[in-house]
Amino acid sequence: MSAAATSALRAWTLVLGVSALASLALALAGLPSPVLFGALLGGMVHALTAARPRQMPRTAFLAGQGLIGATIGALVSPATLVRLGADAPSILGVTAGTLLISVLAGRLLALRRDVSPTTGVFALIAGGASGIAALARDLGADDRVVTIVQYLRVLLVLLAMPLVATLVFQPGVDAAGAGADPPMAPLWPSLGFTVVAAAAGVLVGRFLRVPAGAVLCALVVAAALSASGILGTVRVPAALENLGYALIGVQVGLRFTRESLRGIAKMLPVVVALIVLLIVASAGMGVLLSEVTGVDRLTAYLATTPGGLFAVLAIAASSGADATYVLAVQVIRIFAMLLAAPLLARVLRRGEDQPGGR
Repeated sequence: MSAAATSALRAWTLVLGVSALASLALALAGLPSPVLFGALLGGMVHALTAARPRQMPRTAFLAGQGLIGATIGALVSPATLVRLGADAPSILGVTAGTLLISVLAGRLLALRRDVSPTTGVFALIAGGASGIAALARDLGADDRVVTIVQYLRVLLVLLAMPLVATLVFQPGVDAAGAGADPPMAPLWPSLGFTVVAAAAGVLVGRFLRVPAGAVLCALVVAAALSASGILGTVRVPAALENLGYALIGVQVGLRFTRESLRGIAKMLPVVVALIVLLIVASAGMGVLLSEVTGVDRLTAYLATTPGGLFAVLAIAASSGADATYVLAVQVIRIFAMLLAAPLLARVLRRGEDQPGGR
């Protein structure tokens, strides 16, 4: 084996080893998306210790984007569409309100000289952390900042949600320790669904040359297949879902430098404050939603919580809240945020290019 091949083998062995151990530790700790963050740490360790860090092949990154798009698209079901038709004004109003709150929080973060408006908004936008992390770089944002802030948002939401649901709303069934697994689905239809959606995302995205096309095209194809009910209940198999997370995580981790890591650490106090502000503003929107529509306050709070979808559904199901309404609002919000991302990025970059912009 040549010296170059030996060096490459050692590098990828380090990445895989650290990724596996970190993913296991994070999963045991109960943290969100342990594989994505474990893989990010694996890539980061190599990037910070190697004289010339390796880079992931573009095709592998596109495959990861396609798998993430398919995973999110599978959340759209016939029941979601039925509820959207019945409660469209309130669901779309919550989606628009969440987008406005997220953009305002992102612009506040971008007051820092080391954060562009595009990076600030995508770091704090409440709409599918894995999807935003997968498309951030393609849309001109710093995916290192975006990924860390997005999952810090999810973590803080998960920590706050059971406490608020239990102490403020006092549901009849204890939801404080609730967790949720995605519904079971037959393997072979799910595997076929995943291959079709992810492959279509990569191929169609490349053909159309749309920004973040692999994620968004896979998202649309997966949502159409899932909502049609042709294949029954389908979802991306756990192994392929985790592969998607791992590919995205390693790609982001490999781009870290000591300077970028110090910069992210410096902005964490501001980021935490803005995330708390985002959570409080979303809860306020939930109160308004309850007053306007007559939906009970716990349902409205869970529907407007900015993250932690499966934990939200677990608490809704165990507390007597309207879980179908909560699911419809949360899924449509995620879907809308990701589809709006290219247009939003274009507007933000145009502002950066204007005189006085960054």
